[in-house]
Amino acid sequence: MQHPDYNSPAALKAFLDANGMAMQKKFGQNFMVNPAAREKIAGLLSAETGDEVWEIGPGLGCMTEALLEKGCKVRVFEIDRGFISMLHSFFSKEESEGRFSIVEGDVLKTWKNQDRNTSVRLFGNLPYNIAATFIADTIASGVFFDRCVFTVQKEVTDRICAAPGTKNYSSFSVLCQLSYDVSPGIELAPGNFWPRPNVSSQAVLLKRKEKLPDVDTKKFVSVVHALFSSRRKTIANNIKPMLKPQMQAEELFEKAGLDKSERAENLTVENFVRLSQILSSDIMQIQGTMYESRAD
Repeated sequence: MQHPDYNSPAALKAFLDANGMAMQKKFGQNFMVNPAAREKIAGLLSAETGDEVWEIGPGLGCMTEALLEKGCKVRVFEIDRGFISMLHSFFSKEESEGRFSIVEGDVLKTWKNQDRNTSVRLFGNLPYNIAATFIADTIASGVFFDRCVFTVQKEVTDRICAAPGTKNYSSFSVLCQLSYDVSPGIELAPGNFWPRPNVSSQAVLLKRKEKLPDVDTKKFVSVVHALFSSRRKTIANNIKPMLKPQMQAEELFEKAGLDKSERAENLTVENFVRLSQILSSDIMQIQGTMYESRAD
């Protein structure tokens, strides 16, 4: 089947109408219609022939096509049945060659069931209603991709890249920066998309660190969320539910070289790693419940 003109809102609308399809607001769908922007964002991924790429929300496949033309092996995650049918038609040759596959359904539920190697690159124009949740979920699960490039609401990029002591620094910032070097990419005004979203977007690059921190990810996540649980309280107050009855917060923070009156938004990722390591030792233990993915 002939692909639509990915650069023309009118052509995209005509294609959808001709095939009895419509954009689904509940899925946060929009197409990036600026080819120059698509090229810049794809460049951040640095994908080459033979690389395995997972793409979230391919829509009608404008970025998928570019990745396949580079010689990548592409696995897409799509929830819209109409788009799934079109993608099978557009890329039937690549699918028969084993270079293209579709994982159907909600990516928040399906991604964990997929086999992957350590060099997978993750890519996608993420719907605003799932972006932070999905990113946090992969990290909280201890799954780190070689390189991630997402197009998200600018607010999400600001939170991912925020430094300690700034207004956007949160538990989500700490999670993202645990095992990734993060950097903002191209900013995208609403006119780069069809339909036009109500907010500005921005690409963001998460590149896996060469040396991952020596820390239990689940315990790290528990510590981070505990210390950010009440931003007005000190870390000494927020950590108390995680300590054994006989353990004093003063001892923990003395070992970590931190002031107990400090607040979580002023701690570095390294501070959180050190606290997690101490809490994982024989003298202390975390008594909290299992973490459920969220992006506070």
